[in-house]
Amino acid sequence: MSNKNFGFGTQIRKSPYFESTVKWGATGFSVYNHMYIPRDFGSPEQNFWNLIEKSILCDVAVERQVEITGPDAFKFIQLLTPRDLSKLSIGQCKYVLIVNNDGGILNDPVLLRLAENHFWLSLADSDILLWAQGVAVNSGLNVKISEPDVSPLQLQGPTSGKIMEKLFGENIKNLKYYWLKEYKLNDIPLILSRTGWSSELGYEIYLRDGSKGNELYETIMEAGKEHGLQPGHTSSIRRIEGGMLSYHADADINTNPFELGLDRLVNLESDVNFIGKEALKKIKKEGIKRIQVGLEIECEPLSGPNTIFWPILNNDLKIGKVTSAVYSPRLKRNIALAMIDIRHSNLDTKLTTIINKKKVNCRVVEKPFFDPKKKIASS
Repeated sequence: MSNKNFGFGTQIRKSPYFESTVKWGATGFSVYNHMYIPRDFGSPEQNFWNLIEKSILCDVAVERQVEITGPDAFKFIQLLTPRDLSKLSIGQCKYVLIVNNDGGILNDPVLLRLAENHFWLSLADSDILLWAQGVAVNSGLNVKISEPDVSPLQLQGPTSGKIMEKLFGENIKNLKYYWLKEYKLNDIPLILSRTGWSSELGYEIYLRDGSKGNELYETIMEAGKEHGLQPGHTSSIRRIEGGMLSYHADADINTNPFELGLDRLVNLESDVNFIGKEALKKIKKEGIKRIQVGLEIECEPLSGPNTIFWPILNNDLKIGKVTSAVYSPRLKRNIALAMIDIRHSNLDTKLTTIINKKKVNCRVVEKPFFDPKKKIASS
């Protein structure tokens, strides 16, 4: 399919892998972080099976990096997040939250520490570059904040390790979960990390030269041929199974970490200062009124993920909303993440939701729905 069928404009950026994704069969795109992201390589269910049985390569260049350097870079990063970074080593990655002064979540990026005072925030969909630059102006800290020429790919799935070995040699097996390493592949400068938005074994490959995007994509696809590698897109089915958040759906500026059960990412005990600390102390002391839960929706298999928030009712009284829902062909049930009144959040609580104007039964269940201890991804 040629580019002319997509109606692209210049005001939204194309990724360095754009031509290759079209060549390999991308038939639909959406916009994320002001960039086109391929969202459709055919059946989402087939994409899911490709991911969990072999491997898929996803263009996630939309995970833009905010680069923080300068003598005060570490102090500045700690100011941005409530997670305690005192034990963050060079070469390590951490999942962090960035909150505003009211304790509301602005983003949930992966933080990469490349050097003593060199950090990347690998972003979900929101304008953290502008937030960080604004905070820096008033921080009194000596930092430089920019968006570097860095574009990640995700290679995810059980055969991803074998493909990485073929590309980078046996040493890649020593790369631990949530750690990173600098590499070159055919003189293409890369950072590799054992991370990804799939809950499967996987890697993110951060390209540091946008002119080499299609060359890198094609090289990986060629190496993956014998291991069943397919072009793909991030799987809604698998990430909901794994209880992974999608920003703007499951969390936003009006959501605080405690509502999501992410207390472990908030350090209120130490002397470390960060934006939102007093607000989060107050929220914790007063207690939360709503909480994220897992739901099982008792109806025919959903035809696709929800495109609007479905209301959740208890005896016709609205008590929350379904934020992400999908049919899992592996679990053979409809699963969902939902934000509801904490008084109705006990396991097995029976509720209803409204889908296409029809009332449907649902109940509160454990989440994540599959591999709750993340043994697959960390193996």
